[in-house]
Amino acid sequence: MPTPIRLPDLGGGPVTLSHWYAEPGDRVLAGERLVEVLIEGATFEVTSPASGTLIAKHAFPRDPLTPGQVLGTVEEAE
Repeated sequence: MPTPIRLPDLGGGPVTLSHWYAEPGDRVLAGERLVEVLIEGATFEVTSPASGTLIAKHAFPRDPLTPGQVLGTVEEAE
């Protein structure tokens, strides 16, 4: 089952995607860091919501982001 990776509401100013730690096709674990974002000069890591395979990226480095935005999709392991 596909599970979206969503940007949490971090409050504050503009948020920008900095770096992906995984590529589509990579196996990931629930709670594993997947994405680094920048907000007001600080970094924040977004973790995987489920264990499985990263199947898609929907945001890329330097993209401006909004709370709740889908950053990628994980296909949950059966």
